[in-house]
Amino acid sequence: MMPGYLTTHVLDTALGCPADGLTIELFRIDGETRTHLKTLTTNSDGRTDEQILPEESFDIGIYELVFHAGAYLDKVGVVPESPRFLDTIPIRFGMSEPSHYHVPLLISPYGYSTYRGS
Repeated sequence: MMPGYLTTHVLDTALGCPADGLTIELFRIDGETRTHLKTLTTNSDGRTDEQILPEESFDIGIYELVFHAGAYLDKVGVVPESPRFLDTIPIRFGMSEPSHYHVPLLISPYGYSTYRGS
C-alpha cells in the first residue's frame, strides 16, 4: 500500500517567486471539532522543511490548512489595507485514501488558487 502524507508549495504570483517565511497551520476536522495539529513555516523554496503530515501521522479524514498570507504580504512590503483583503486563507479538504496529498497555494495580494497537486 502506498504511504499517505501531506505537502504544500506556496508561490507568490505577484512577485514571481516562492513565498519564503509564510506560516501555515494544520487542523484536523471532526464534525464541529477543529483540532490544531502543527504549525510550520515555508522555506526559501516556498515549501516546508518537513512533510506537513508525515506517513506515521497520516489518517484519512478532513483537514484544514490555514495560510497566514497577510503577515507574509506585510513582510514582503505589500502596503496593507485595513482590513487587508486577504489575511488568512483556510483550505479545507478531505483525504480519502493513503496517498500523497499535495495542496499548493498560489497567492497575490488580491487572489489565490489551489488544487490537488502531485
